[in-house]
Amino acid sequence: MRWRTRERAAGQAPGTTPPRPGPWRRGRVLAAVSALAALLLLAPGLVPNTPGRLGSLLESFLPWLGLVVVPLLTLAVLRRSALAAVAVVLPVVAWAYAFGGLLLPAADPGPRDLVVVQHNVSDVNADPAGTARALAARGADLIALEELVPEALPAYENELAARYPFHEVRGTVGVWSRHPLTGTRAVDIKPADIAGPWSRGLRTVARTPHGEVAVYVAHLPSFRLGAGGLGTANRDESARLLGRALDAETTGPVIVLGDLNATVDDRGIGPLKSRLNVSERGFAFSFPASFPLVRIDQVMAREATVGRVRTLPATGSDHLPVTARVTLD
Repeated sequence: MRWRTRERAAGQAPGTTPPRPGPWRRGRVLAAVSALAALLLLAPGLVPNTPGRLGSLLESFLPWLGLVVVPLLTLAVLRRSALAAVAVVLPVVAWAYAFGGLLLPAADPGPRDLVVVQHNVSDVNADPAGTARALAARGADLIALEELVPEALPAYENELAARYPFHEVRGTVGVWSRHPLTGTRAVDIKPADIAGPWSRGLRTVARTPHGEVAVYVAHLPSFRLGAGGLGTANRDESARLLGRALDAETTGPVIVLGDLNATVDDRGIGPLKSRLNVSERGFAFSFPASFPLVRIDQVMAREATVGRVRTLPATGSDHLPVTARVTLD
């Protein structure tokens, strides 16, 4: 009988079942998945961006990767695997290292702070006047807006005029300021393959009590998730063009506000993040407003420090407004 021969060869009595692996030998696959999750949290750049911009896709939702510990721990308990249970600690520690600082409290306001608000107001916003009033009530020094369509622009101008006597609009982006603005011009961040009128960048200089500050407002192209992955080519090209404009900027400090259609972890806006610093406090997921999953509305700076970024209550837009204190160096 062949099965008996095999049992005896294994040193087992006929009719007995082999012993189950111990708790430190079960769950090796779960432990390997935990280790992989920890590695991706710490080094998402290991994932290539071709095909389909997989690296950018991972980086866009990177904080949410920490949720993998829930099913991993559940399966470890069900498998009664000590090895897998201990391995789950790896992604927990990696997430805390990568994102734990964002949970720390903000620093106290300083005398050289500027409060800024960034908001994509949506080109189909049914209540632009209400949106403008809600933003004005925050008392910020600067308010940057995107998707300003001609029919809604008068509502923003009228509602913001009392508190913000200075404003500039170029194309579909604009900035309102409590301080005088000079040297305003459009910034060409239009990708080569976009035809027709397209103006989504401006540069101006705010004359604040702390000195002149160059302010950029930008709205990078949207991306779409399809069968071929993320379509980010236009966004990435626009980010490179904005980066070149920043290289030519001689006024400092610099504040960049805008809907960049990218998280700060996304390598697609590397040309900006390599030139600017970002907040180390606050997640401030701003999109979509109905169930925020990512922050694609950004506040970045050079020769200045961006404090905690937080979201503001919803308006008539599909984005949430974000606000931050920027401390001038």
